[in-house]
Amino acid sequence: MRVFVTGASGHIGSAVVPELLAAGHQVTGLARSQSSADVCTAAGAAVTHGTIDDLDLLRSAAADADGVIHLAFKHEAMRSGDLHGAASADLQAIEAMLDALAGTDKPFVGTSGTLLLAMAAPGRLGTEADVAPGGGRVDAENLTIDTAARGVRTSVIRLPPTVHSSLDLHGFIPTLIGIARAKGVAGYVGDGANRWPAGHTLDAAHLYRLALESAPAGTRLHAVGDEGVPFKEIAEAIGRNLGLPVESIAPEEADAHFGFLGMLVQLDNPTSSELTRKVLGWEPTYPGLIADMDEGHYFNN
Repeated sequence: MRVFVTGASGHIGSAVVPELLAAGHQVTGLARSQSSADVCTAAGAAVTHGTIDDLDLLRSAAADADGVIHLAFKHEAMRSGDLHGAASADLQAIEAMLDALAGTDKPFVGTSGTLLLAMAAPGRLGTEADVAPGGGRVDAENLTIDTAARGVRTSVIRLPPTVHSSLDLHGFIPTLIGIARAKGVAGYVGDGANRWPAGHTLDAAHLYRLALESAPAGTRLHAVGDEGVPFKEIAEAIGRNLGLPVESIAPEEADAHFGFLGMLVQLDNPTSSELTRKVLGWEPTYPGLIADMDEGHYFNN
């Protein structure tokens, strides 16, 4: 299968591309810089130069491919506080690619997050059947699923907030480690009992390939290995590996301590992947979050 991958040189993409190539697929990665192009080329993928703002290019690349995996997102804009702008650009990019694929029955695998379930399924284990009405990245998720009715074999993989491995250089775990180093304390909010799901990068990459190859149209999938790690345990792993004290941060001080993560670190987001495993036969095989953190690679820089 000829597969067009956006975000091919990023954290998840750097695992998805080798996964696809090893399975015999041909890959073309979208690269917004020469350094990104070099990463794709080194992995064995072809390159299309451009960004997710190049809508005509996205339409053309999607139309020429046998399937699309969409991983790119304007994370820099999100981190600077422009989540609306990042989500809007993502939605426009997805609309362009889905329009090009309409009526072809080709696969399109999109990306979302489990954190939306903290609101859609409060106080309980979130499942693939839980759906939020809209807002932010939810609009892109819902559009992708709804487009199955237009003759595209769409699926969406919801990533947990902690997709972890030695490939994770800029995600939430490295960010929390950086905050702990800067503050001199590994913090959690309140009693730290709120839970974050987690999944290993290589397990997620395998799920993207399975979704591309065989996910039924209109399927939501969860790349979740750990259903819910208490946030205090994440802070304790950071403190243990950095030799720092672990302390509770008052809710009213969370924004000052954690910055743009101030709200997110308080969310309770236990998430199941039971339906994903049944539908695609996917089983996580790599270490869970705490075991992976204790391997030390996050703390070598």
